[in-house]
Amino acid sequence: MTQTLTPPIKKKRLLSLDILRGITVAGMILVNNPGSWSHIYAPLRHAAWNGCTPTDLVFPFFVFCMGVAMYISHSKSNFDFNWDTARKIIVRGLLIVLIGWGLSWYGMALRQFIKGADFMTAMWTYPIEHIRYLGVFPRLGIVSAMAALLLMAFKPKNTPWVILTLLAGYCILISVTNSFELNEENILSIVDLAVLGDGHMYHMGGIPFDPEGLLSTIPCIAHCLVGACVGMLLYNKDGICGKYIKGEEPDNWVKVNRVFIFSAISLMAGFLLDYAYPINKAMWSASYVLVTCGLAGLLLALLIWIIDIKGNKKWCVFFESFGVNPLFIFCLSAIFVYIMGVIKFDVAGKTYNVWSAWYRLCMQPLLGDNLGSLACALSLVFVLWLIAHPLYKKRIYIKI
Repeated sequence: MTQTLTPPIKKKRLLSLDILRGITVAGMILVNNPGSWSHIYAPLRHAAWNGCTPTDLVFPFFVFCMGVAMYISHSKSNFDFNWDTARKIIVRGLLIVLIGWGLSWYGMALRQFIKGADFMTAMWTYPIEHIRYLGVFPRLGIVSAMAALLLMAFKPKNTPWVILTLLAGYCILISVTNSFELNEENILSIVDLAVLGDGHMYHMGGIPFDPEGLLSTIPCIAHCLVGACVGMLLYNKDGICGKYIKGEEPDNWVKVNRVFIFSAISLMAGFLLDYAYPINKAMWSASYVLVTCGLAGLLLALLIWIIDIKGNKKWCVFFESFGVNPLFIFCLSAIFVYIMGVIKFDVAGKTYNVWSAWYRLCMQPLLGDNLGSLACALSLVFVLWLIAHPLYKKRIYIKI
């Protein structure tokens, strides 16, 4: 009797995840680079303290995508935790942190050279005294490393308990210290000030308060792990609590239903928790984690339905180009802006840099204050796409 062996099912790449990541990267570039910070439409501003605007969604959406991708990546090794894996995770995290510091250093050095500072001041003294230790890239590096280590150490089925522990502990800390307001008595500001120092922190409302600070990294790690839970729903046949079986995954309709239900529950839980712990990006509150993960998950479910089930893919090439090289393109955006900000010239007796000239002399006269400012940001997104798209077409993936 001849026995037919069925080959293991290959894990299909989820195009919708690349599209969500691409939308997020394009959004981050858009909101970070207006033509003028004095002329911005309200939805493109961050909430002053409590609350959430569309702009407050782009960063947490990226962290969410990072968590989903993390689960997919480590499932290839069946979540086997060993020193070699831990070393690779830590090295990658440190690399992302160093990239963030390098970009900050590069920007400060350029500005000091333009001001006429000597070589040592521009390249060493000033950056050493003023570099911001924590920011977007350092947070991504720390969070990606810590979340991956926790996922591997505790295994996927125990990840929900890790998330609950991190968020509950953070809520207790905020309650015990009564750290709900933006002031110098907020425990987040106190810890950052003691560890980092005033000169190396972001300032909000005239006080040293870093939205990417040390303590608020705790709920951000939980945020990334929520993304990993969605990865389980997508690629684990038995869901979050089931045992991972390599090569087996649910079909796309099951994926949509699972992610939709999970995300809707997360969203509702976040809005309920908002009454006790307000939605707040600067503090990365637990309610902010639940609400933004819920919204990201709902958008991912919608994209799975549109792209992976219905097969409507032609419209999404623009965002896929960003989604396959997200960190590289985001790095490039910062470098572009730094360079355009320091190249100066005179026009009709007034001094402009490249970016301000593009807004003041071109976009503002043509489109007005706010729309001209938005058009500048959109133009940068388009220029970066002109770099991202050829890389995508040639299948060149720059992994960071």
